[in-house]
Amino acid sequence: MPALPLPLNPLATLFAAVTAAALGLRPAPVCAPDNGGLKLPEGFCASVVANDLGSVRHLAIGPDGTLYAASDGGLLRGGVTAFRDTNADGKLDERASFGPRGGNDVQVHDGYLYLALKDRVVRWKLTSGRLRPAGDAVTIVQDLPDDGNHGAKTLAFPGGDVMLVKIGSATNSCQKADRTNKSPGIDPCTELERRAGLWRFDANRAAQRFADGRRWATGLRNAEALAVQPGTDHVWAAIHGRDQLGANWGFSDQANAENPAEELVQVSQGDDIGWPYCYYSNDLKKKVLAPEYGGDGREVGRCAKAKDPAIAFPGHWAPMSIAFYTGSSFGKDYEGGMFLAFHGSWNRAPLPQAGFRVVFVPFADGKPTGKYQTFATMSGQFRPVGLAVGKDGALFISADDNGTIWRVVRTR
Repeated sequence: MPALPLPLNPLATLFAAVTAAALGLRPAPVCAPDNGGLKLPEGFCASVVANDLGSVRHLAIGPDGTLYAASDGGLLRGGVTAFRDTNADGKLDERASFGPRGGNDVQVHDGYLYLALKDRVVRWKLTSGRLRPAGDAVTIVQDLPDDGNHGAKTLAFPGGDVMLVKIGSATNSCQKADRTNKSPGIDPCTELERRAGLWRFDANRAAQRFADGRRWATGLRNAEALAVQPGTDHVWAAIHGRDQLGANWGFSDQANAENPAEELVQVSQGDDIGWPYCYYSNDLKKKVLAPEYGGDGREVGRCAKAKDPAIAFPGHWAPMSIAFYTGSSFGKDYEGGMFLAFHGSWNRAPLPQAGFRVVFVPFADGKPTGKYQTFATMSGQFRPVGLAVGKDGALFISADDNGTIWRVVRTR
C-alpha cells in the first residue's frame, strides 16, 4: 500500500473544528493530542471514547449506529454496555448497561442483539431509539461446554437462520496429561466430539441445548476471531495455535517462539483445520504432524489433507477479532479489507513476547492478497480484543487489560 499523508497537528485539527463550527459546517475530527496512546499510520488519529471499563471484550454496531460492548466482568453493572453519539461529534455521550455478566462476544443480527457467555447464548430484540432493549433476554442455546481451557464463545451468522458458535479446545494439544512433558496425544482425540470447532444452531429458536447443535467444522483449537465477509456467506476465522513445543517437546527457543502459525482461514462447512494432530509450520510453510502424534517438526503424515491458512502469522500472537472494513472514509486501499486484533503472546520466552497490535489485511477480488501491515500499536501495554466499523467509517478498538475503547478516524 502507498505511504499515507502525515497526520494533522492536533492544535491545527482543533482550530479547523472550531472554524468549521463557526461556519455551520460539519466539524473535522478532533482527536487526542497523543491519539490516546495509540501509534497509527500517517494520516490517522484516535481518541479515547470510553475508559475505566474493566475487562471490555468484543464490539458490535447496531443499525442506528449504537456501539455495543461485551464484558466478562466489571463493565459497569452488566454484560453489555450500549454507547451512543447523540450529536455526531465523535464522542459517546450516552451509555446504558444491561444483561448478565460474563459476556465475551456481542453480535447484531436481523434486528436482534446476541450475547455469547461461556455456557450459553442469549438475545434481545432491538428497539429503535432505546439504548437498553425493551424486553428481557431470551436464551437461544444453553449448556455449552465450558470446562478446561478456552471457555469463551464467539458467534457468526453466515445467512438465514444459521448461528455458528465457536467452542474452543479444553486442552492445549489433546495429551493424555495436558501440558505435560512428553505426554502422548489421545488418538483419536475424543475431545473433538464436543470441542475445538464450530457448531451450528438455529438463530431463531429459543431454549436449545448443546445436543441440538451440529458440528459444522472441526480442528480449530480456538477460533476466537470469527466473522462473515460482507456480501457473502464466507466465514473467516483466525485461530490460536497450540503452545509449549519447547517446554514439552524440546524444540529450540526459536522454533518454539515462531511456531505454530496463528492461522487466518476461510472456513467452510465440513472443513478440518487439523488440530490436534497437525499444526502449520512457519519454518516449512506447510502443515506438519504434532509431536504428540509422532511428529518431529518436519514430518507431514496425516496432515497432508488438513486445510492450509490464507495467511500464516507469527506464533503465539493470539488473534482475537476480525472486522471487515465496510466504510469509505479510510480510502480505497482499505475498502473491503480486514482488520485483525492480536492480544499478544506469553509463550515466546526466552525470546521477546510479541503481537499486541491491530493489523490490516488488504483484499483483492474478495480474497486476501497474502500481505498485512501493522495498523495500531502503543508503547505501553496494549491488549486489543474487539473491533467494529462505525456507520461513518470510524474504527472502534477495545482492549480488555486497558479497559478502554478508542475511535480511529482518517484526518484527510
